[in-house]
Amino acid sequence: MDTQCHSVGGELSHSAALLAALGFRFDREVAMNLPTATYRIQFSPSFGFQDAQPVIAYLADLGISDLYASPIFKAVKGSSHGYDVVDPNRMNPELGDLADLEALAAELKKYAMGWLQDIVPNHMAIDSDNQMLMDVLANGSNSRYVHFFDVDWDHPAASLNKRVLAPFLGRFYGECLEEGEIALQYGPNGFTFMYYNYAFPLRIESYSGLFNNLTPLKKKLSDDNPDFITFLGILYALKMLSSNPEPEERSIQIKMIHRIVWELYTSNAAIRAFIDGTLRSFNGSRGKPESFNALDNLLGQQIFRFSFWKVAAEEINYRRFFCINGLISLKIEDEHVLNHTHNLIFDLLGRGLVTGLRIDHVDGLYDPASYLQRIRKRAPHTYIIVEKILDPAEDLPRSWPLQGTTGYDCINSVNGLFCEQKNEQAFSKIYSSISGLKDTYEQVVRTNKKIIIQEDMASDVHNLALLLKKISSRDRHGSDITLNALQRALTEVLAVFPVYRTYISDVVVSETDRKTISDALNKARANFPALLHGFTFVRRFLLLDFPDYVHEEEKREWLHFAMRFQQFSGPVMAKGVEDTTHYVYNRLLSLNEVGGRPDRFGCSLAEFHAFNAKRKEFWPDTLSATATHDTKRGEDARARINVLSEMPAEWQKKLRTWIRGNRGNKMRIAGLAVPDRNDEYFLYQTLIGAFPFANAEYPEFIERMKSYIVKAVREAKIHTAWLQPDTAYEDAYLSFVEKILIPSENNEFLKEFIPFCRRVAHFGIFNSLSQTLIKITSPGVPDFYQGSELWDLSLVDPDNRRPVDFARRRSLLAGIRTQEAADIDRLVQSLLSTREDGAIKLFLIYRALKAKSAHRALFRSGAYLPLESTGKFSNHVIAFAWRHQRQWALVIAPRFISHLISEGDFPLGKEVWQNTQVILPHGAPAAWRNVLTDEEILTGENALPVGDILLRFPVALLIGEGKEEDVPPV
Repeated sequence: MDTQCHSVGGELSHSAALLAALGFRFDREVAMNLPTATYRIQFSPSFGFQDAQPVIAYLADLGISDLYASPIFKAVKGSSHGYDVVDPNRMNPELGDLADLEALAAELKKYAMGWLQDIVPNHMAIDSDNQMLMDVLANGSNSRYVHFFDVDWDHPAASLNKRVLAPFLGRFYGECLEEGEIALQYGPNGFTFMYYNYAFPLRIESYSGLFNNLTPLKKKLSDDNPDFITFLGILYALKMLSSNPEPEERSIQIKMIHRIVWELYTSNAAIRAFIDGTLRSFNGSRGKPESFNALDNLLGQQIFRFSFWKVAAEEINYRRFFCINGLISLKIEDEHVLNHTHNLIFDLLGRGLVTGLRIDHVDGLYDPASYLQRIRKRAPHTYIIVEKILDPAEDLPRSWPLQGTTGYDCINSVNGLFCEQKNEQAFSKIYSSISGLKDTYEQVVRTNKKIIIQEDMASDVHNLALLLKKISSRDRHGSDITLNALQRALTEVLAVFPVYRTYISDVVVSETDRKTISDALNKARANFPALLHGFTFVRRFLLLDFPDYVHEEEKREWLHFAMRFQQFSGPVMAKGVEDTTHYVYNRLLSLNEVGGRPDRFGCSLAEFHAFNAKRKEFWPDTLSATATHDTKRGEDARARINVLSEMPAEWQKKLRTWIRGNRGNKMRIAGLAVPDRNDEYFLYQTLIGAFPFANAEYPEFIERMKSYIVKAVREAKIHTAWLQPDTAYEDAYLSFVEKILIPSENNEFLKEFIPFCRRVAHFGIFNSLSQTLIKITSPGVPDFYQGSELWDLSLVDPDNRRPVDFARRRSLLAGIRTQEAADIDRLVQSLLSTREDGAIKLFLIYRALKAKSAHRALFRSGAYLPLESTGKFSNHVIAFAWRHQRQWALVIAPRFISHLISEGDFPLGKEVWQNTQVILPHGAPAAWRNVLTDEEILTGENALPVGDILLRFPVALLIGEGKEEDVPPV
């Protein structure tokens, strides 16, 4: 193919080498815009393109290279996130128009910044503004978009065959119908069925049935009345539509019919009265069930089937995003669908307005590798990352033509450094004794994934079993395996599946995928040996172990099942683990993060360095995140909670005091004291992590906590759930929260809690500074979630989507830039003394990004060197170096600070660090400059005393020039 791409720094990165292997030609004159630091902005109706424009100068001053934008495509009205797209080829008018977008892009170019854009290829919203879907509902198989959506039009259930479920009713269909909640209405675009905010079109073939009796109209209009003749002509045209198989021509005719009928309706009183009367006759009267027969019959003719929303959990024929009924998946594996739905984004890329792509939920796609290759072919010079959640032991497929992921792996690797591993057993005992939870993490995960399957996704697994049964019915070894056995076997396999998905897309299964599937099947069989034959059969299909007698067409069907299975293992994992288990297994909440493993108590220095080395080798331009719009809590809340891992005895003592003291604040519901011990344990950790520094924020904090607790306890699905809320339990829990948080002189809990929380928060500040520096200087592109440049103590969405005070951040940064030039020593002292306002974190980000930008080749193309420490507190030091030719960088960040200092003190100087030192590699500089503080540091022979490095600031980034030139690494 005659396509070009670009490598940076004189060497081919893994991704660039991959593109070359795929046939892309290199041209160093055409450059890929590789970010050095990204900043995520959550666009919404309250924060659009015009609102973002004045922020760009601030981001440029901070050191950000690329704006990282949430979806900007037309979404459901009022969408606060943009992932519910209704038209991917139109910009969201609630964010601004094309001129606004161009003005924002121009502002970015003014500062040589790029635009990394989030796109949503997996799904769209079911909404009346989704014109493609509405066209399908109006025209069925005659719609040009009928193959765009992932719908099983041949579903074996008679009520779903050639129809699609519409599970949006608040109660049973018959009740909604007879209460008059579903109504036929008429407007400029024809007849629609209205159910509150939902408006679905009447299929065009049903129109003629509305007007079987023209007698009332004839009484008012003569046979030769021009409008009456036109109306009759329309009815004739409607009958002839079915004989026109050309969707484009049919669409034009239908639009013309709608326009003519609307003109007749608005200009002729008799026709208006006739249509209005028809509507009344169909819409019935409450209290007269028989009056709704006509509407019921008419609804039965439609391409959609209204149902109670809970029906979708057990019966559905379209693929959803996870188990959200209002999001219908696309068949993006169809190249025509891809090209059509990506017109706007390709145009924005072609015009240089957008320079990078973030691809949402890549694991939902039928064939992610094929999709990425098609995107790369259309956008050969575009920086591409994917939202991909990796297990700690899992690798991103190296055949994918992209730069990396959104960085959840970085979140968990860096976070794990600040969890003190030696205290795992102590924490397990504390948690078990207080919560009463005896199950292992794996057992909790398996239980919760099965709950998700049985309560939220039984319909999806049933459809998988139906597909397998249909294919296997022709197999002589599978004809006796029942549908029920297949469904139970699939449920057990999904419940123990160790990763989000495998990536089988051909009849050859990779060794990695084979091992993943085999391990899952072996575990499932051990858990449920009675299903041996079912598991054996499922194994054959998932591993594509074809018997000799299977023909090529049957092999393609086997492959289709395996690829279909892969689309559902991810949603089961996400809902069962992230959205359930992470609210149930609460040993240390800082570990309960997207892509995290709460059963792995921290990350060793060796594991962290191995992780960084792998990123450096294979994915040097992947994102390094510490917070995203999807994380369970803010990065600094997580850093605080990690402090608890350093003090198990004190934590246990505090817990016992609080639990005993708050016993009287509990209500009993059906004999249960609310909250239960596990929920109470969860609450205390959450309070530690999110408790505000400023007293002025406390009233809002209480309300935030109450909203969060309802969400958390519903996600846990123990005492209440989204599907079946137990408001009695929730209200009792909220009452407990209110009582223990009420600001009063008589509140003994707060008297106990606040001093301890302040102490933990003090140590947490240093965790936060360390993780910030590590993120910036580790391999990859540091990513900053909006507002997190100051202390980020937010909770899960929607709490983390609150408005950001950019004016305050802009003012703080301006002050920092002014003071650093005048007296940086005084500035550093001031930042330490006012550390609770977060400016110290902003200062660190600004100075570190500035240094990284000035030494880009060093941090991208250099050699990554883990460093060892010696001395009394060697385990409290995270240290690594970068070397590129004669340039060196040295990173030193402390951890487990509570062992070193008292509350109010700083981890600075020789008195704290004593004989602790970092061992330097051969050839390291003798003189260094700390680019955070402008200190000059001289070394001994082969070591740097930590007390000399961390003399004035809690973390250090040193730059120096080596003694001898080294050969650049390959």
